[in-house]
Amino acid sequence: MRPTALVTGIEGFTGPYMAAELARLGYDVHGLSRSGASCSNRSSVDLLDRDGLGEVIQRVCPDVVVHLAGISHVAHRDVSAIYQANIVGTRNLLDALTDLPKSPSKVLVASSAHVYGSSSEVPFDERSPMHPFNDYAVSKVAAEHVANLYTDRLPVVITRPFNYTGVGQSSAFFVPKIVDHAKRGERRLRLGNLDVERDFTDVRDLAHAYGSLLRSDVASGVYNVCSGRSSNLRSVIDTIGELAGVEFEIESDAEFIRSNEVSRLAGNNARLLAATSGMTFRPLRETLEWMLGA
Repeated sequence: MRPTALVTGIEGFTGPYMAAELARLGYDVHGLSRSGASCSNRSSVDLLDRDGLGEVIQRVCPDVVVHLAGISHVAHRDVSAIYQANIVGTRNLLDALTDLPKSPSKVLVASSAHVYGSSSEVPFDERSPMHPFNDYAVSKVAAEHVANLYTDRLPVVITRPFNYTGVGQSSAFFVPKIVDHAKRGERRLRLGNLDVERDFTDVRDLAHAYGSLLRSDVASGVYNVCSGRSSNLRSVIDTIGELAGVEFEIESDAEFIRSNEVSRLAGNNARLLAATSGMTFRPLRETLEWMLGA
């Protein structure tokens, strides 16, 4: 009998890639989403509904869990929703899992590299201090602390993904926004601060990293998920323009400038590589070619 993997946020950007990776590893995948009809491999339930969530958990009885659900956009305007989804939702899930007759062999909770905030200690490793600069990052720090409350009862692994992208990501995010403009031949770009650096990972590599952690011997701990290479946002625009044959006209727009912008968000992935036998990451250019060709 194949083991069962439970994936929250299955209908989000990362969910389908995670489901495909888990299926490749031999799991039957059961997804949770807030909307849509329930079926044999999908349940519609709000993580804020503790009783309803508990019923689903008891029925599915997962062998491993990947918790992706939550609000993932830093600029989300509903602050209350950020804290409810990212903190209370995480607590309800972990609490429901403790009621199972047999605990899952691994529970992966996706946090965010935004917990590090802005610091001179770049690239960040897992021991770097956390200095959250916005509500999204604060909610992720709190969610990590919530997860740590359950480590005596559940084998919780926390991941801190840095920026990642790929086909299917909302154009509210930087890279797909530029790709969308390029594919439409729209040269004019209204953007915020471009004098920043980010460590971009291909979503397919991120899903592979999560799957590798689930199959590894690690039973707990925090792991950066990143390529270990940072890119200036202007260079990303230049690469997309080169690949698409588009010369962009960039206009600075205050609407897209964030207060407390982190100037450089780059990570050290040594701990992840040690746990996953040295997995490799695609170069960003390859990811951009994939997105432009989709």
